[in-house]
Amino acid sequence: MYHYSFSRRQVLFGLGAMGLARAANAKPMRGIFVIMATPFTESKDVDYEDLAREVDFMDRCGVHGTVWPQLASEYASLTQPERMKGMEVLAKASQGKKAALVFGVQGPNLDKAMEYLQHAESLAPDALIAIPPTEAKSVDDFRRYYAGLAAATKRPFFVQTTGGAKGITPPVEMMTALAKEFPHLGHIKEESDPVIERMIGLSAHRPAVKSVFSGAAGKGMMYEMRLGMDGTMPGAPFSDVYVQIWDAYQSGNRDKAREIFSKLLLMVNLDQVIPGTRQYIMRKRGVFKTMMSRRQTFKITPAAAEEIEFQFAGLKPYLRA
Repeated sequence: MYHYSFSRRQVLFGLGAMGLARAANAKPMRGIFVIMATPFTESKDVDYEDLAREVDFMDRCGVHGTVWPQLASEYASLTQPERMKGMEVLAKASQGKKAALVFGVQGPNLDKAMEYLQHAESLAPDALIAIPPTEAKSVDDFRRYYAGLAAATKRPFFVQTTGGAKGITPPVEMMTALAKEFPHLGHIKEESDPVIERMIGLSAHRPAVKSVFSGAAGKGMMYEMRLGMDGTMPGAPFSDVYVQIWDAYQSGNRDKAREIFSKLLLMVNLDQVIPGTRQYIMRKRGVFKTMMSRRQTFKITPAAAEEIEFQFAGLKPYLRA
């Protein structure tokens, strides 16, 4: 059970010291970096106790990195105080854990994103990530946003290519130029079409580009690993399964990786067919108390629950937590 009765000053002082120790032991930006889900109470308040419990779940799953808050975290529904407190809770809960801690510092514009970055810096995570600005009007706005954030930190920084202003996609050339100007900005989460073509284009600019990750529930991870990409950032419910696919492939057992991946895809597909599948699994696995979401309203019918249970049974041999 987690209790948070200490003052904000105590939190920041203690976490700042923890962050200095973390910074001295840089963790590789490679592998399965899970986008953590945000738990909510029945009244749709953020459940910080469950958020801390999720860190322990990730640790048992063996993930290589934890990322919060991003699109799969329902970050757009969170208030600024909720995001700030969530970072503090996660920094404390992640102390001594093996996974790299990555904070999302995106904002609608550079000024707002800078507020999140400055708070994240006080907690000294292992890396940062930012979705593009939603108020951008041009690619130049994207460039100024990432250049401004990169100038304010020396931590590894992921550029995400989706989720920003509609109709604007960060060009590969822009990202590689920024990576050369700001070496710590050479980490990319690529989700824009054509994804594979863009990932290959980014990878051609190594070593300025230091790591290339995918998103989209890791649906392309088998091919991406063949191409030598550095990892993927899936959602939270099946974190241990993604890790086992990664480990099997990296150790040369591609047949085993394919076998597990084929079972995982059934659940990834089901998440598209039955809204609420992710929340159902997080509660079923004992990580969250509720299935509440601020982003969507859903009802798991008896038939839907039966289908989720049937497909999830295929993953049970590969669960670690």
